[in-house]
Amino acid sequence: MSRPEPLTRGRLRTPRAAAVAGILFSGLLALAFVLFLSAVPRDSLEHGVWLITGLDRIVLAINLIPFAGVAFLWFIGVVRDRLAEAEDRLFATVFLGSGLLFLAMMFVATAVFGAIVLVHAAHPEALRDSSAYAL
Repeated sequence: MSRPEPLTRGRLRTPRAAAVAGILFSGLLALAFVLFLSAVPRDSLEHGVWLITGLDRIVLAINLIPFAGVAFLWFIGVVRDRLAEAEDRLFATVFLGSGLLFLAMMFVATAVFGAIVLVHAAHPEALRDSSAYAL
């Protein structure tokens, strides 16, 4: 009697998946950062003009960040699967923890930008004078 073929593979075997995920993550994150940097002025005394002139770039960058995050998680998963038993437990824990912390901080920063955009859309005059905007 022959063994039944499993429905799923036990491990991801292709290093191309990690390469594609890593390149996709870096491309999306670089594009989002370029959009953020091109829309937000370096002069902190400029009060909210970037919310009017660069709003479309900010919204596009905010919408790209979740896709970059998913590509980063896929990259971490494939790399950890490739290393498997050869990976040191301490290294594996630090690698996973630092990757998840980076991703969480990236999502929080994106949420702050998103909150500023949403408040500006609802009450444009109230945002410029608030202490949250100054922060």
